[in-house]
Amino acid sequence: MLPASPAKKRTGSRILAQVVTKGSACLVAALLATLAQAADGLKYEVRIDAPSEVRALLEHNLDLVRFSGNERMDREQLQRLVRVAPEQIRTLVATDGYYSPVVSATFDREAAAPVVQVKVEPGEPVRVGEIDLQLEGFTANLDQPSTQRFDVEALKAGWPLKKGEVFRQENWESAKRAILRSVVQTRYPRAQLVDSQATVDPELHQANLRVVIESGPEMRFGELRIEGLKRYPASVISNLNQIHAGDYYSEAALQSYQSRLQDTGYFASVEVSADTSAILNEQLDAAASTPQQNANAPMAPLPLLVRVVENKRKNVSAGLGYSTNTGNRASLTYDDLSVFGLRMKTALTMETKKQTFTNNFYFPVTPDGYNDSIGASFERTDVSGEVTSVASIAGKRTWGTALQERSLTLELLTETKTIGGIPSSQSKSLPLTYGVTWRKLDNLLFPTKGYALNAQLGGALLPVLTDEAFIRGYARGVAYLPLGASSNAIFRAELGALASRDKDGVPSTYLFRAGGDQSVRGYGYQELGVSVDNAITGGRYLATASAEYQYWFKPQYGAAVFYDAGNAGDTFNALRPKSGYGVGARWKSPVGPINVDVAYGHAVHKYRLHFSLGFTF
Repeated sequence: MLPASPAKKRTGSRILAQVVTKGSACLVAALLATLAQAADGLKYEVRIDAPSEVRALLEHNLDLVRFSGNERMDREQLQRLVRVAPEQIRTLVATDGYYSPVVSATFDREAAAPVVQVKVEPGEPVRVGEIDLQLEGFTANLDQPSTQRFDVEALKAGWPLKKGEVFRQENWESAKRAILRSVVQTRYPRAQLVDSQATVDPELHQANLRVVIESGPEMRFGELRIEGLKRYPASVISNLNQIHAGDYYSEAALQSYQSRLQDTGYFASVEVSADTSAILNEQLDAAASTPQQNANAPMAPLPLLVRVVENKRKNVSAGLGYSTNTGNRASLTYDDLSVFGLRMKTALTMETKKQTFTNNFYFPVTPDGYNDSIGASFERTDVSGEVTSVASIAGKRTWGTALQERSLTLELLTETKTIGGIPSSQSKSLPLTYGVTWRKLDNLLFPTKGYALNAQLGGALLPVLTDEAFIRGYARGVAYLPLGASSNAIFRAELGALASRDKDGVPSTYLFRAGGDQSVRGYGYQELGVSVDNAITGGRYLATASAEYQYWFKPQYGAAVFYDAGNAGDTFNALRPKSGYGVGARWKSPVGPINVDVAYGHAVHKYRLHFSLGFTF
């Protein structure tokens, strides 16, 4: 064989060098990749084959998932997590009611980016079997009249975790908390959960429950004690107290009393509680007694303690705004919480179409729950060619709750009316009006379900300070109907009627007109009524209705489509409805719902912008 030439030797050497260089580069690259992976943590994927509710539970709690991407993760750590995963899975799914699952967890140890396969067959869930709910100490009230007994059977019937339900640990703990809370909020605030057991039989797929609650002694309210009152009379607090000495302890009664005090406006903060310091000495004395003696010993009444921080006496506020009903607005209010022992509120509001001045005095709420007020006002309006000026003095009594509120108002008013620039009439009247409002809403600020209804009946029947006797009835209502998680419908209607021999002597404020933001959209404020000398005046009858569909793109933002119709007139035939329809935007602002609508008035062939804030009824 001939020896290779020097040139060929050099070529072979270059090829060998290139091979060695490329191999070294691959080795270095692999080494660098390994080091980088070690620095960032081992990357792996977890695939869970399980029913959706079990998969969601594991995705949120399984260590294999939680530590994926952790910078300290390596193959050794991953192997350990895979090895202990089945036991952890069994523990997790047991909390969801599955005590006999078939579980596996595997992965390819050689893969650069391992994929962990987790498979769970949960099997049949364990369900609630027998429920042994023992209430100790509650039978002590059997000698009391039935109306005063603690309803033990109702408490048992209210146990949240019913027989046949899937036994989940979260529901089990929640049920125990709920039944204990329902006890301590009543006459047994010292009740205790002394024993609880859940005995699970995996073969029968059944969990038998046992709960023992010790009532402790009954507690009653004692005398009223007030702290923090400086400027205002004690009657401001005591008159609102509907809790009497000797009444059974009730957390709901405390919260209701606190809410009534907060609503008065007299206080910056209010705390209503039962003063438990009175029983501390008894507890020290009881330490020397037997448990049986302590259980049977009556407790001293708990003083009803009210701690308040008073609001500042005087407050002045001013504001600027705009309404699509009445135009530009400027307002000034003055509030004084103690004028001759009464609360006084004065307000001046200047709008493009309406100017109003009011001054009212509010009496402290009476022990029977009556809110009385007296006041005087002056209002001038210039709407649709009719200008009215009304001066009045009034006395009003309101009572009831937010769910059912009632009022009685006696008002003496005088009115001057100008139509088409020509003075037309002056009138005076002394009407008495009774009103009632029912509310059954899921939320008073942002209602989505329920209804609200207001009805009024009144008039001036006696020929005393009255130019024209009349009877007037009015009702309006709104209903909210949820249509799904993101949509709802709103239906609104109002009806009104007035009976009198001559309409001209009846003040305009007791007649009816329609149109505007809260009436028939697509028309101006009080634009629908009786036409007189190129002006719109009030009529004897009113009928309006509205239907609206709302869709919420996000919890705070939505859109709406609506259709309104209605009219006002002096006869039923004149109530031929005028319609308006359009679209709107909705925003749940911190101060209430804000509505912006664009409506087309079919009868006037015009578009109109409407803006309203809040839910008032």
